Amino acid sequence: MTRLAHERYCDEIAHQVGELRSVVTSGTDLSRAVPTTPDWSLEQLVRHLGGALRWVALMVRTGAERETPEEDVPGFDGPEARGAAAALDAWLAESGDLVVGALREAGPDARVWSWAGVGNAGFWARRMTHEVTVHRADATLAAGLPYDVAPEVAADAVDEWLEIVEWAQRTLPDDEVHGLRGPLRTIHLHATDTAPDGAAEWLIRLDEEGVSWSHGHEKATVALRGPLTWVLLAFYRRVPLDDPRIEVLGERAVLEHWLERATFG
Repeated sequence: MTRLAHERYCDEIAHQVGELRSVVTSGTDLSRAVPTTPDWSLEQLVRHLGGALRWVALMVRTGAERETPEEDVPGFDGPEARGAAAALDAWLAESGDLVVGALREAGPDARVWSWAGVGNAGFWARRMTHEVTVHRADATLAAGLPYDVAPEVAADAVDEWLEIVEWAQRTLPDDEVHGLRGPLRTIHLHATDTAPDGAAEWLIRLDEEGVSWSHGHEKATVALRGPLTWVLLAFYRRVPLDDPRIEVLGERAVLEHWLERATFG
């Protein structure tokens, strides 16, 4: 599959961090619960994400050969003051600058440890793009603000998730994804607001061998249709399947089973 260029990922991380900062400074109560990440308040979500950006920045900058402990990451936990939007915003801005700067300087081929066996900075540029994109959705929806994402970024986020599901299937024998094995069933994801070239359509095949997928339009056991942003958010379990912006056609239980088992993100 065609991925975005390394610089495009770097640009998108910077953009997404900027958009998330606008949520932090919007006047929304930072103690508000985030429905899509129910263990976190909005402030806890932002601190989680900013810490992750700093963690990746340090590993990329140092060419880490193994996972760096969180306690070794300067500023990982964020500002001491709680509920202070200005301090949290400044820390988040610095977190974004650190990771984007490290990724740009390293380039996509620099060797860096990763948990998925793709040991280069390019992995982290892509991973953090979608980490910020989806967690910004968590924050934005919790704040009741409008959300959208560039079509090429949304489509790549779906691709990446499917690739990670395949990786888990190959390498993690106890992962929930193995519960998807069984008789042949198919899931069709169909973005209704993009060019009809198949780039924003996916066919996911579930059978006794596990999960496989491809781009394209094909009749399936169940279909998830709607604007690409909302297909992405439903597929990442950020909006419910009965959201009026999407529709589910066919055997809904197959899609629900997928969402229960393919739990990344």
